[in-house]
Amino acid sequence: MTADNVRKLVTEAGIEAKLKFPVHPHMLRHAAGYRLANQVRDTRSIQGFLGHRNITHTVKYTDLAPDRFKDF
Repeated sequence: MTADNVRKLVTEAGIEAKLKFPVHPHMLRHAAGYRLANQVRDTRSIQGFLGHRNITHTVKYTDLAPDRFKDF
């Protein structure tokens, strides 16, 4: 499967789901980052999973999961 096939598949799935906004494969990447943060995964682990070179790109996912630090 090519990258173009994946793009088309994701776009068509969004249309079939009657979403009111266009969807693209990168949204799945963001969803994975937010999900991992909400599962209280280590920020460095999320960074490695997403392949970010700079941790500041990963921190945006943890900003929306403040509960992860409640027992810190």
